Amino acid sequence: MKRSLVLAGGGMRVAWQAGVVRALVEEGLHFDHVDGTSGGILTAGMLLSGVSPEDMCRNWSGVSVKDFGSALPPGDYVRGPWSLPALGDADGLLGKVFPALGIDDGEIRRRAALPGAIEGTFNVVEFTGKLCHAIDARDVDAGLMAAGMSLPIFLTPLRRDGKIWTDAVWVRDANVAEALRRGADEVWLVWCIGNTGYWGDGPLEQYVHMIEMSAMGALLADFEAAKAAGRDFILHVVRPENPLPLDPEFYLNRIDADTLIGMGYRDARRYLKDMTAEGLPKDASCTAMVEPPAGIRFTERFAGQGSGGDAGGGSDVRLTVTVHLPLDGSGAPARLTGFLDFAPFGPRVFLAGGRVDVRGDAVTYRASVHAGGAWHRLSLARIFRDDPGPDAWDDTRRARLSVGSLLDVPVTMGLADAAALIASVEPAGVHGPGGRAGVVAQVVAEGLREAFRRYG
Repeated sequence: MKRSLVLAGGGMRVAWQAGVVRALVEEGLHFDHVDGTSGGILTAGMLLSGVSPEDMCRNWSGVSVKDFGSALPPGDYVRGPWSLPALGDADGLLGKVFPALGIDDGEIRRRAALPGAIEGTFNVVEFTGKLCHAIDARDVDAGLMAAGMSLPIFLTPLRRDGKIWTDAVWVRDANVAEALRRGADEVWLVWCIGNTGYWGDGPLEQYVHMIEMSAMGALLADFEAAKAAGRDFILHVVRPENPLPLDPEFYLNRIDADTLIGMGYRDARRYLKDMTAEGLPKDASCTAMVEPPAGIRFTERFAGQGSGGDAGGGSDVRLTVTVHLPLDGSGAPARLTGFLDFAPFGPRVFLAGGRVDVRGDAVTYRASVHAGGAWHRLSLARIFRDDPGPDAWDDTRRARLSVGSLLDVPVTMGLADAAALIASVEPAGVHGPGGRAGVVAQVVAEGLREAFRRYG
């Protein structure tokens, strides 16, 4: 069976895909062909450069979102908005983002030429002929890869040999047709473009909606073409349950790469747990998402020292969790993602199946983690007790972390971690300034302690 990994676009949010790839490879899946479109070019570029899934996640942590765009020569801006070629150019991608992620076009070409190599393709539109080209990994270069991510208005296209090359997103955002052309019997589509019935106001929301319509239209056309040709295949789709935060939230530091990676790992694990051998229907339902409940998103960090057992004593342990806590009275469950750094466990361990249990003053974060070749139950338990006296801070910052029989230690939230928690509180599941302001006002009025109590 030939298996293709088709990586759709999604801007800077494709950091999410690194968590997905980590889970898929951890599950033992091997791919014979990897295809990337738009932002998915970053994930494909890392894989085809030989970057391991663990290093993919690690490398994203070192990328500055400010490097995704770089300024044009000052004279271009003097012309005024109606003559501006774009807001920026791709020099930041070429000079900073690609190296930080470990993307090396020479290594991609070298590896592609080896016997039995994984096939690779990168989708770039040649605007001159209005054609989308799936450029083989043996022929691709960094300039073409950057052009494939140069979204019109935001980044200038590549002009080369009398042709203009740009992002393929307005033609397609995932090339299932190329995977089938190369003989795929099973296609794993990694999709992070939103697909809900929500229609938002304003130029940013509607620009994104245009991308969503184009992306889904092309995907459905690929399905219809395969059906008309009698071309059967198994389709698996890893997607977020709720639309991912848009790039401006990443750019404004309202969410970071580590959080997105954790979300990707969670979403992939959710699909792997529930998947069937027959895969999914080849229609719009395969990428469908739901709007999240209104609430808040925040990140907490706890640290301690490992002790005893085979896991090793005296090693620093650090748990980072991001919680989406509904505040709309819908009864929707809280969502939990995150990761554990503990040297005896090896590379960073991500949380799967996370949930929040609230019983009175006790709040427990629960999840599963894969460490040492096996799955273990993780829990972080604490009590939001408000005893008489000035000990509220001490009660809040202390917790107990356990990982199966491997780890059972007290952990604390330091002063810097508490400040980071406060700074991380963001409205989630709401649109527009009014919705954001309403959630913020509610949290300010109630405080995080009362939010947990009311949730429980």
